[in-house]
Amino acid sequence: MDPNRVDEASGKTSEDGDISSVMGFSGFGKKARTFDLSAIFEQTRRTAIERSQRALDERQKAQIEEEGESSKSVKSLLHTQRNKDGAATRKQESESSSDSDSDSDSGLIGPPPPPQQTAQDDDDDDELVGPPLPPGYTGSTAHSDEDDEEEEAQDDDDDDDNPVKKIPDTHEITLQHGTKTVSALGLDPSGARLVTGGYDYDVRFWDFAGMDQALQAFRSLQPCDCHQIRSLQYSITGDVILVVSGNAQAKVLDRDGFNVMECVKGDQYIVDMANTKGHTAMLNSGCWHPKIKEEFMTCSNDGTVRTWDLKSEKKHKSVFKPRSFQGKKVIPTCCTYSRDGKLVAAGCQDGTIQIWDRNLSVHTKFHCRQAHTPGSDTSCLSFSYDGMTLASRGGDDTLKMWDIRNFKKPVNVATGLTNYFAMTDCCFSPDDKLLVTGTSVKKNEGNGKLVFFDRASFQRVYEIEVTNASVVRCLWHPKLNQIMVGTGNGLAKVYYDPVKSHRGAKLCVVKSMRKEKQAETLTQDYIITPHALPMFREARQRSTRKQLEKDRLDPKKSHKPEPPVSGPGRGGRVAAHGGTLSSFIVKNIALDKSDDSNAREAILRHAKEASENPYWVAPAYKKTQPDPVFAEESDEDEEADKQPEWKKRKI
Repeated sequence: MDPNRVDEASGKTSEDGDISSVMGFSGFGKKARTFDLSAIFEQTRRTAIERSQRALDERQKAQIEEEGESSKSVKSLLHTQRNKDGAATRKQESESSSDSDSDSDSGLIGPPPPPQQTAQDDDDDDELVGPPLPPGYTGSTAHSDEDDEEEEAQDDDDDDDNPVKKIPDTHEITLQHGTKTVSALGLDPSGARLVTGGYDYDVRFWDFAGMDQALQAFRSLQPCDCHQIRSLQYSITGDVILVVSGNAQAKVLDRDGFNVMECVKGDQYIVDMANTKGHTAMLNSGCWHPKIKEEFMTCSNDGTVRTWDLKSEKKHKSVFKPRSFQGKKVIPTCCTYSRDGKLVAAGCQDGTIQIWDRNLSVHTKFHCRQAHTPGSDTSCLSFSYDGMTLASRGGDDTLKMWDIRNFKKPVNVATGLTNYFAMTDCCFSPDDKLLVTGTSVKKNEGNGKLVFFDRASFQRVYEIEVTNASVVRCLWHPKLNQIMVGTGNGLAKVYYDPVKSHRGAKLCVVKSMRKEKQAETLTQDYIITPHALPMFREARQRSTRKQLEKDRLDPKKSHKPEPPVSGPGRGGRVAAHGGTLSSFIVKNIALDKSDDSNAREAILRHAKEASENPYWVAPAYKKTQPDPVFAEESDEDEEADKQPEWKKRKI
């Protein structure tokens, strides 16, 4: 052997030892393990084919056994077969792992089965339909949940059978509209905004999402000057509002209260009301078409019901003329569309209810002569959601329900419901099982009530005492499931249930009131001079917050100035005068309270000022003017004054 080669080998081994000690691993220089990839892939393919064949055989066996045997025996066979398959699978996996000298997971195709599947198959006696239960659920728990669901379903069935439980009256909020009767209510289709109108000519806008617990309206206006608001309603899209007031012209406002259109006034000297373009007398009611967003309807004391188009304000669309049995003109006091918009109904002062086809305005389609007492104002007509039933609220203290297919006599009648207003509402509940109306009371003679009647039996099933005034308007919104009520003392109340109701009043009651921020300002700049002499030291300036709080308690200082009068004057105040002579006279001369009937007193009123501060005549004659000397009154003059008139000397 060559000694040089031996020395080289010993040098290499010493170098390998140094490297292994430095790099921190042993076995440096060993031969790497080799893998036969083609053999591994072939083994994997064979395993997949065998599993697929086995699964197909199991499925065929299960179908055959289900036809001949019960589900329990099938379950046990499947269970034993599954155990065999599991053992075979584990055996094959171990073999494949030993052959390939790799991990045991290399033989699996797809994701591993969930761990709870075998335990679940062992526990369940019945076949499962659908996905497996999540981990943590047991059979007893599932059964208890099923029992709870059955109980809840049973409770729901009880609620369906008893519509009184669906009335949302557990909570309420009160919106202060004013001090006079709230004669109109309107809620947009989405339930986001409420609009109220009253006898005080005001229309107030309330936004549930924007209000807090202070419950203040975000806008108040008088769209019809000095006319009482009779009806307010949002269109089906909620973008415009119909305002019906005590004048002859209806108005349409947008969501923010700006004028969109005003109906034209008709010619009051034309006898046939069909030949004039608009109403000629006070309006009574109005509503939007339930399907056509540009069409609305109004009724008036001129004896007509007119439909209008939002795009043509110069002339009405069609005219319906109610007639009495003798063919004379009668005044419609309320009007409404059917739910599908194909019928037009009007309640008249002679006690009749007349219904026309919307496209045929000459003859009535349905006509009931003795619906209510003649001479009493029918205050409201309301169609049910199914369109077959009509409810009428009469001025004769009754509530009647009619089937329009048999319109000769009412289906049900409720009496003793006092009604003092020409716009007292009635409406159906969203599920069409209840009928709601309000009752009127005289001042300090009880509480006004909201009364609920069962539609099928017409029994008085529930009532809510609202306030110590009449209940005029009521509105049950189907989306919000909340009841809005307008009363005779200027309140608008909203009844809701935190569980059964949605949005609406629930949005504003959870918001706390915003605290008013008072500005803390200093009256003037303050120069701090700590080392100045006392005689030159400025007094310390204090914050004005305390002074502002004191001024807030002073009724004179905290009195809000009157805003400028817009429109005609009211309350003893005259609007800002224009450029006409008559307005100037009213502003400057007619309001002069001085009495100039006695000319001598009017002149002598300025005598003291003229003597103390002479300006015109006296300074010019100051040097040459003699002092005035007046005659002194004598006793003879006094005696002459005491003599009777016929003895006095005539001049």
